[in-house]
Amino acid sequence: MNIILLGPPGAGKGTQASRLVATRGMVQLSTGDMLRAAVAAGSPVGLQAKAVMEAGGLVSDEIVSGIIGEKLDALDGGQSNGVSGAIFDGYPRTQAQAEALDRLLEARGRRLDHVIELTVDENALVERIVGRFTCAVCGEGYHDVFKRPKVENTCDVCGSHEFKRRPDDNEQTVRTRMAEYRAKTAPILPYYEQRKLVSRVDGMADIDDVGAAIDAILGG
Repeated sequence: MNIILLGPPGAGKGTQASRLVATRGMVQLSTGDMLRAAVAAGSPVGLQAKAVMEAGGLVSDEIVSGIIGEKLDALDGGQSNGVSGAIFDGYPRTQAQAEALDRLLEARGRRLDHVIELTVDENALVERIVGRFTCAVCGEGYHDVFKRPKVENTCDVCGSHEFKRRPDDNEQTVRTRMAEYRAKTAPILPYYEQRKLVSRVDGMADIDDVGAAIDAILGG
């Protein structure tokens, strides 16, 4: 089974992808992670990507497609090891990439089974993201509204008094990233809707409820 998870930053794609990896033996294919891994491995496509990035350029669709192709080939070689499919995270972002992904899958006897969009309330999502902070020592996550430490300024897990916030967890950055999602990624939805592949899940629901809704879409 091969699926795409869509949704703006903070919608919970990473959380749900990790859950599917753990419960269904799927593999999460994140373009950013794959690019870094290909560069580190020194594969032919990785070397092309490294040269472009070192020159300060944007990695082309052709290079990204090549890296995804390499990863799909590796998955096909591991089918007997219980790998039951791929989760595409961060790709495709445009219709050209969507069409390229179709060709990559078809060439390997695969197909895209589901496109799941995690829908959000933008204002509520801003509140969710901007309020996040973590323990600087053990990484335990907290929130200004939804999950404060039981004892003020003291980590529930390790007792540290040091906390940190991601510098990009601010309202302006979050709204900019959402606008980019709407402008660049959301337009590929009609491409998949024509093929009746798109399902939508309330990304603002409880994490377990979101997971259950995704499981219902994917079936047994």
